[in-house]
Amino acid sequence: MAKFTTLTSHAVPFPAENVDTDQIIPARFLKVTDKHGLGDSLFCDWRYLKDGSDNPEFVLNEAASQGAQILIAGNNFGSGSSREHAPWALVGWGFRAIISTGFADIFRSNSLKNGLLPVEVDAEVYKALMEAVQLDRSTKITVDLLTQSVTGIDGLEATFPIDAFSKHCLLEGVDQLGYLLSFDEQITSYEQQRT
Repeated sequence: MAKFTTLTSHAVPFPAENVDTDQIIPARFLKVTDKHGLGDSLFCDWRYLKDGSDNPEFVLNEAASQGAQILIAGNNFGSGSSREHAPWALVGWGFRAIISTGFADIFRSNSLKNGLLPVEVDAEVYKALMEAVQLDRSTKITVDLLTQSVTGIDGLEATFPIDAFSKHCLLEGVDQLGYLLSFDEQITSYEQQRT
């Protein structure tokens, strides 16, 4: 997992509320145990037409969305089932952070474990960011994990919450197993002393 410190990127505006994990990655794609290629199926039922071609009216298919690493999503993003495939698909597409006024708890937890930073802001900050990005799709937003802040245009700056353990893991680029393995020498030393 890549380290997350500071991210500056243009963003994809996606104001739909109550987007559940089945809309993020439909159940028919859950048979895989490998993350590779799931980005191609992100928002599949909205992103593609019935013939498999790109839906020109869906925001991810717009030229302005390409290369964006930040998604500005509507409230209660990631509700529904606990599938870890949802953050896998979002990261697979290229997102590193999602800004919203609220996330489903399990989705938030799964995201943090997979290198995707959920940035929760209040309604006023959300509205300002969404309007700026919808007005000019090249608008850059900066997410700084060290200071737990998000910065937009015209001096807009806000802080966001994150638990200390998740912050540490993201900054170091490790998941929970990687965190435990970082203590391998100490564990081995302790075990040798015990015997």
